[in-house]
This record gives sequence, structure tokens and C-alpha cells, in this order.
Amino acid sequence: MSDDVDPDEVVIPALLRAARNAYALAVRRALAAADIHDMPRNGPYVLGGLANHGATLATLINDLQVTKQAASQLIDTLVLRGYLDRHVDAEDRRRLAVTLTERGLAAAEEVQRAVRSVDSELAAMITTEKLAVMREGLFALAGIGFRLRGE
Repeated sequence: MSDDVDPDEVVIPALLRAARNAYALAVRRALAAADIHDMPRNGPYVLGGLANHGATLATLINDLQVTKQAASQLIDTLVLRGYLDRHVDAEDRRRLAVTLTERGLAAAEEVQRAVRSVDSELAAMITTEKLAVMREGLFALAGIGFRLRGE
């Protein structure tokens, strides 16, 4: 957004989209710099969540709010491109388990590095107090979304 735009005149959904795009662009650039050019859409979210936050695959897929078919295609693509490994669950042989490969871990590290870079740049632009208020507001907004989804 240009400097001549009044932030109070821009609706929150547009601000959220533009803010999310800052992270998406940083992640895509970091992956490209690491010679990772075949990452599917939503792949960074899944890999980053698995490696950097210990999230379960089911939780990450649920958070994406995509169809089961789209989720399955995403996982299949990540497996075929060598980011994830699919194998029989050792505890329940009726289930398949998914783990990060070495390539998936490397990609997740790039995702984390890019996110931290944007976080650092943001922290340098606004005060600690404003950053805390922004996080609090985003957390509340996410809570509204979870409530609307019935979670």
C-alpha cells in the first residue's frame, strides 16, 4: 500500500490480505533463493506447521479450510515432490503416518526464516506496545472465526 493511503479508510479484510501477502511473498522468495521452485500452494503452511510448531497434519488441514479432495491432493503432491514421507503408522497399522523428509525440513527452515524476517521488520517499524495490541486484535479476530466455524 502506498504512503498516501489513510489506513482508517481501508477495510480490515483488505488490510489482512495485504499483510498476509507480505509473509507469502517473503516465503516464496526465500524458497526460490534456496532453489525450491516446486512448492505447492499451502505447502509452506503445512511444512512450517509440522516442523516449527509441532502441529498435527489434521489440525493444519482443518485450518486451511479446504475440501478433503484438495487436502489429499496437497499431501500427495508434497509426498511426490519429496517433502513428506507417507508410511504405515507403527502404533496403528490401519492408518498412514506422514513425516517430514530431509528436503521437507530444509524447506520448513526457509519458511521459518522468512516469517521471522518479516516479523523483525515489522517490529522495527512499530512499537512493542502496538505490536502487542495488533497481536491481541488478530487473536480475537481468529477467535471469531473459530466460533463461526463451530470450533
